[in-house]
Amino acid sequence: MGGVTAGELAAVRGRLERFADDIFESLPRTDQRARGECYLRGLMLNGRRKSVEPMAQRLGEVHYQALHHFVAVSPWDWRPVRRRLTEVMVGALSPTAWAVDDTGFPKDGDHSVGVQRQYCGTLGKTANCQLGVSVNAVTEQASCPLDWRLFLPERWDADAERRAACQVPQRVRHRPKWQLALDMLDELHQWDLRPPVLVCDAGYGDVGEFRQGLDDRDITFVVQVKADTSAYPEQTHPTVAPYKGRGRRPQPRYRDKPASLTQLAMAAGSQAGVELIWRRASKGLQRSRFLALRVRPAGVTPRRQAAARADGVGWELPVRWLLVEWPADKAEPTRYWLSNLPETTPLVELVRLGKLRWRIEQDYRELKGALGLDHYEGRSFGGWHHHVTLVSVAHGFLTLERLRRPKPAASA
Repeated sequence: MGGVTAGELAAVRGRLERFADDIFESLPRTDQRARGECYLRGLMLNGRRKSVEPMAQRLGEVHYQALHHFVAVSPWDWRPVRRRLTEVMVGALSPTAWAVDDTGFPKDGDHSVGVQRQYCGTLGKTANCQLGVSVNAVTEQASCPLDWRLFLPERWDADAERRAACQVPQRVRHRPKWQLALDMLDELHQWDLRPPVLVCDAGYGDVGEFRQGLDDRDITFVVQVKADTSAYPEQTHPTVAPYKGRGRRPQPRYRDKPASLTQLAMAAGSQAGVELIWRRASKGLQRSRFLALRVRPAGVTPRRQAAARADGVGWELPVRWLLVEWPADKAEPTRYWLSNLPETTPLVELVRLGKLRWRIEQDYRELKGALGLDHYEGRSFGGWHHHVTLVSVAHGFLTLERLRRPKPAASA
């Protein structure tokens, strides 16, 4: 999905206006709704920069100040807009999963809201940037952002001057990215939406509190984790030391040191793997070798939660799927996932879900390259949220347009 020409945009103008009328219905004023539809067209038109001034110049029908005021200053609430977009897109896509991810917004100065030197995946290095966390609906054919949070670094909590300059609400404080993801899942649940299954990379999946948060919300997941994550084989159980006749009786506990996921996979052996095609891409079949084991994750958080649920009596660590990718030409595995899907889940389904994040990575590139997700030059908290919301609406419309096109007939 790329930018569109003026002619292509004119051909879909009627559908775009109807779509915008629906999505922007919550905006209280007619001029705000008109500016919203105008901003969408500015984002979608071909052009190198999708910041306000060059978009206004390309459109040729709206003054720069009017468009700037709409996105940076006007107090319209982005939440009802996101809610309506989410309802429309989830209904249209029937997503296979939701994906949690984050992306960097490179910045030159230090005045934009939430900016600091931190790792920027967009640039592949530590740089001056903002970080946005998103929850996305995903299928093999399409995806779309459902909700956004701006990551506010801890140092911003005490910087009253910068907070005031960027109009950061008092209630908005530093929260870890994994907690922002749980906050969004809670908000989406308030909108009567729940994920069929949640997927994410190791930046989230390796956090025990995040996995526990998903369990607490009864959300099924397939999350990537690091190789050194600790776990026991399924058949390992707590044991009780012999009572010596004095003091408190020993309580059951796991007495052996847990293994790393790499050690568990190596113990199973590469011969336990199965060669699978996990994607039919334009460049050919994507295949690799996978194996799945039943394990008991053994980090601090799983231990505390398991013990708390059982009041310290007869507790056991829950059993999870460990999915391992072990290419035939590698001496050891390259990727690992943990999942709380049922024991009857087929290997091919675990692989399909574990690998589904490729779609998000592709759409992030389109959101930035075609729609200027990271081109916004304003500094305010509200302006950032307005911009990413409007980019999501434009992306949603173009996604629906792409899905409307009839697929070419298969050749004989």
